[in-house]
Amino acid sequence: MRKTVAGLLAGISFMIACGTSAQSQELTIFWAEWDPANYLQELVNEYEAETGVKVTVETTPWADFQTKAFTEFNAKGSAYDMVVGDSQWIGAASEAGHYVDLTEFFNQHKLNEVMAPATVKYYSEYPANSGKYWSIPAEGDAVGWSYRKDWFEDPKEMEAFKAKYGYDLAPPKDWKQLRDIAEFFHRPDQKRYGVAIYTDNSYDGLVMGVENAIFSFGGELGDYSTYKVDGIINSEKNVKALEAYRELYGFTPPGWAKSFFVENNQAITENLAAMSMNYFAFFPALVNEASNPNAKVTGFFANPAGPEGDQYAALGGQGISIVSYSENKEEAMKFLEWFVKDETQKRWAELGGYTASAKVLESEEFQNATPYNKAFYETMFRVKDFWATPEYAELLIQMNQRIYPYVTAGQGTAKEALDALAKDWNATFKKYGRQ
Repeated sequence: MRKTVAGLLAGISFMIACGTSAQSQELTIFWAEWDPANYLQELVNEYEAETGVKVTVETTPWADFQTKAFTEFNAKGSAYDMVVGDSQWIGAASEAGHYVDLTEFFNQHKLNEVMAPATVKYYSEYPANSGKYWSIPAEGDAVGWSYRKDWFEDPKEMEAFKAKYGYDLAPPKDWKQLRDIAEFFHRPDQKRYGVAIYTDNSYDGLVMGVENAIFSFGGELGDYSTYKVDGIINSEKNVKALEAYRELYGFTPPGWAKSFFVENNQAITENLAAMSMNYFAFFPALVNEASNPNAKVTGFFANPAGPEGDQYAALGGQGISIVSYSENKEEAMKFLEWFVKDETQKRWAELGGYTASAKVLESEEFQNATPYNKAFYETMFRVKDFWATPEYAELLIQMNQRIYPYVTAGQGTAKEALDALAKDWNATFKKYGRQ
C-alpha cells in the first residue's frame, strides 16, 4: 500500500522520476502469521535501511489468510502491494487478474536459472508449461523427514535390524526401506511406533502426504496442460503408491487418523515414532532444545526414492506476487529486483527464510548451516505440486473424500478409490469447461 506523505516536496518527486527510491513511500506485504513472516520483516528492514522505503509485513492467522486475501483482491482493494500467496492460488489469482504478470521480469532476470527450476514451475508458472510467470519463489518449502538418530544408531537395534532385513539400519534411501524401518520400530507394547505421516483430511495434509508416495513411485495427479486424468491419477503406479501409504499408516501411533504438522513434530519430541514426515518449515522447532528434548539426537532426510528410482517431494511454501490493484507497483517491482539478488537470498537464508535460490542452496555454507539444510537442498530441486487451477479446492476435497476412508480405515481398495477420484475430477473439469 502506497502511503503518500502530505506536503510531498517537489524535489522528492524529482527523485522518483530519476528512479531513486522516495523516502516517503511505503510498501505492504501480506502474509500468514508465522515465524517466516517475522524473518521477512527483519529482511525488509534492511531494505528500508538501504533505500529509505519502509516495508511492512502485515500478517493474519493462517485460518483467515486465504479468505482475507481474496476478499481484498475481489474488491480490487489496494491495501496490499504484494502478497506471499500459497502456490495453489496462482491459477485463481492470475485468471481473475489479481496478480501482475511478471513474465518480462522473470526473463530479464533469468529467474528460471537463478531459482531452483522445480520451484519456478510450481510457485511461478501458470498455466503449466505456458512460459507465463506470476510470482517469485519466496518461502521455499516441501515435505521432508526427521528421525531418531539415537534409535537408529543403537548397536543392539542395528544388529537386530540387519539380522531381520539383511542390510544396515540407516536413514532410508527408498520407500521399501522406509516401510521396513517403520515396521521394525513399531512396538505398541513399548509405546514406541514406527512412523508418523500426514492423515488430516480437513485441508491438504493427507493429500500432500500421499503425493510424496505418488510422485516418488513415478506417478502424477494428471496432465496439468490438458486436464487429462484417466489412466494417470488411477494408474498402476499410483495404486501401488497409495497401497504403500496405507501400509505405513499401519505403523503409526494409535489415534493417528487426524494428524498433521503439529502432531508429527510431537511424534519426535514425545518419543512416539522413529520417523516423522513434516514440512521443512517446522524443523527449526526440532533442533531447538527448548521445544524438543531430543534435539541433539534428531536427524533429517529427504523423501526417499520410489521403486524405480524416482525421487520427488510434495511442495509447500509460497511465492511473492505484486497485487494488480496496488497503487505502488513500480516501487514493488524495485523491491523484487532487490529480493532476487544473490546477496539478498543469502541473507534471507541466514535469517531463517527458506530460499529457493539455486546458488545459495548449492553452497556448502548453506548446506552446513543447520542439521536439515542438506535434505532441504536435495529436496528443492525435486518438488512437485497439486493442481493450481482456480477449482483446486474442489479437487482437494474430492481427493480427501476418496482416499481418506481407504488410508485410515481400509475401506475398499486403492484402485477403487482412485478410479472414483478420476470420475470426480473429470466431472469437475467438464463443469469448468477445461475438457
